[in-house]
Amino acid sequence: MADHIDFVVKQWANAMPALDVSSMEVFGRMLRIMKHLAKKRAKVLSALGFHEGDFDVLATLRRAGEPYCLSPTTLYQSLLVTSGAMTNRLNRLEAQGLIVRLLDPSDKRSMRVALTETGLHLIEHALVLHVDMQNALLSTLDDAQVQQLRHSLSQLLISTEEGGC
Repeated sequence: MADHIDFVVKQWANAMPALDVSSMEVFGRMLRIMKHLAKKRAKVLSALGFHEGDFDVLATLRRAGEPYCLSPTTLYQSLLVTSGAMTNRLNRLEAQGLIVRLLDPSDKRSMRVALTETGLHLIEHALVLHVDMQNALLSTLDDAQVQQLRHSLSQLLISTEEGGC
């Protein structure tokens, strides 16, 4: 069974036969999968009122563990966004009553961001839906294939984050 990337690779083979486009078979598929995943994720999360990036902020706070509180700097570094983008997200989430900004008890010049009870309940509900959606997508693979995919993607991510090609 052929997919869209097979079609693209075949086109490149005809258009530029000397060019080795085999990497497109990996990265092209990764990009297309991410686009499909982003659409499915947006559909699931928009039904709960999430805007772009809101889920990621709340999920990062939730996975930090009790008291579900982090500095804005830790948040934006974890999510690989700019401080300006983080400020916009925090303003929106605070206006919705999902987070609060608190003075840092160890440094009164700094702020901390914490989940509210409403934010905690919403993100826990959203996480169940999000993980269910991801698990459904992976259900087409057997356990060994999923394990191999985890391992391969981890190796690729590590080399990318270490400044590889």
